[in-house]
Amino acid sequence: MFIFVTKKMRTEMKTKITDFHQDEYEHWVADLSCGHSRHFRHDPPWQHREWVTSPRGRKTYIGFELDCKVCESPDVGEKIG
Repeated sequence: MFIFVTKKMRTEMKTKITDFHQDEYEHWVADLSCGHSRHFRHDPPWQHREWVTSPRGRKTYIGFELDCKVCESPDVGEKIG
C-alpha cells in the first residue's frame, strides 16, 4: 500500500535571473539560477512590462532577485511505503 503525502510548503525561495530566451510563442522567459524559468510578458492592458521588449531592458534585470514559485510549491505525489 502506498500513501501519498505532500511536503510542507517552503517559503521565500530566492533566486536570480541569469538570462532570457523566447518560447515557441515568442514570449520572453527568464532563466533562473535555481534551474527553473518564469515568463515575463508585456501584454497591455493586463501586464505592463515594456522593459522586456528591448535587449537593454532585459539586461537591467540580469541578477535581479525574486521568489521562485516552483521552488516554493510543495512536492506533490511523493510516495511513502
